[in-house]
Amino acid sequence: MFLGIGQMTATILILYVSKLNKIVHFPDFDKSIPVKLFPLPLIYVGNHLSGLSSTSKLSLPMFTVLRKFTIPLTLLLEIIILGKRYPLNIIVSVFAIILGAFIAAGSDLSFNLEGYIFVLLNDIFTAANGVYTKQKIDPKELGKYGVLFYNACFMVIPTVIISFSTGDFQQATHFQHWTNFLFVFQFILSCLLGFLLMYSTVLCSHYNSALTTTVVGAIKNISIAYIGMLIGGDYIFSMLNFVGLNICMAGGLRYSFLTLRGNSKPAQPGDEENALTVSKT
Repeated sequence: MFLGIGQMTATILILYVSKLNKIVHFPDFDKSIPVKLFPLPLIYVGNHLSGLSSTSKLSLPMFTVLRKFTIPLTLLLEIIILGKRYPLNIIVSVFAIILGAFIAAGSDLSFNLEGYIFVLLNDIFTAANGVYTKQKIDPKELGKYGVLFYNACFMVIPTVIISFSTGDFQQATHFQHWTNFLFVFQFILSCLLGFLLMYSTVLCSHYNSALTTTVVGAIKNISIAYIGMLIGGDYIFSMLNFVGLNICMAGGLRYSFLTLRGNSKPAQPGDEENALTVSKT
């Protein structure tokens, strides 16, 4: 949680200084901002806390697989909240991901119920965060910078309170390596990279769908899963689990291929006028 506080603080400072220097633009605070942003701050802190709790209780490969359940949840929320519709081949790819995840999870020899509960809660919060972020980053409203800035502003104080009440803040401040230059450098770097991750996620949602952001973002987990089998030390091999992992990864790659192919299709005649209007804007 202390690291999360550092990442929120870095986000606030970077965007505020950038706004003062007219590098980025977002609305000044007024009483309508909390209404426009709700429920993103609550979802954000739930996502952060459940993510930290789940990472420490599962092996890297199983954590990677169970995080794939974010994808169908995002698909479902986009249909319900944003009214989107997807073709059959996209839906089949999503269900391939879930089939692989079920096979791998069903044969997980290091089953941890608490870890499963936390990671599935994290999936729900992540899916809701992606869909509501897509809804809130309308340039006529808060825009992508406004969403990032005010989200961090509203949640940094509650997170500090939670950190104090759980003893997390006291443990962090009494950590013995604050005088170690390498540790301090890595901590600051992690805070800056936390901001970069949040910004790139919002930017991807701005230009694509929340579902595409979720799936393409999950592709990085291919390397994490396979490396985790070799160096994590907590993965217990079974053939069924390994097959499930591979089905899951193949479904993710198939979805990405379909999405990228769809984005690279030439514009239809009816789309030219829209494209021209966008370019002029």
